Amino acid sequence: MAKIELKQPVVEEIKENIKDAKSVVLVDYRGLTVDQDTQLRKSMREADVIYKVYKNTMVKLAIAGTEFESLKDELEGPTAVVISKTDATAPARLAANFAKANPALELKSGVVEGTHYDTDGIKKIATIPSRDELISKFLGSIQSPITNFARVIKQIAESKEA
Repeated sequence: MAKIELKQPVVEEIKENIKDAKSVVLVDYRGLTVDQDTQLRKSMREADVIYKVYKNTMVKLAIAGTEFESLKDELEGPTAVVISKTDATAPARLAANFAKANPALELKSGVVEGTHYDTDGIKKIATIPSRDELISKFLGSIQSPITNFARVIKQIAESKEA
């Protein structure tokens, strides 16, 4: 069996994982213990984020011709691929949060909604709250004036009754 035939299923798996991805982030996992890696994988899985270690050559073949092709230059050394199809900031945010307690994990770069970010850029992306957090903050901010207005109206009504 030719080497190409062995590589094809892996390349197809990567292509399938990135097909509808909102973001792909590359991390250097060198220095993580088995326990730390297991914790990281569990936290990613719980957040519906794909965390996989592939051979760099396989990833390069899979991202060729896609919006993630700009990542090819960072595919050097031990690299894990973090992918989300639902929350564009989740891969960067989850990896950065994990790296706070486990500095061996390093963010390399990423593509978020079609834009390539270097290490500094991806660290900034990591500070953006999730879509759900942003929505709840927004709803809280528009709800507050309405609540205050209702309270004032109630006080006026109570003062007129007295």
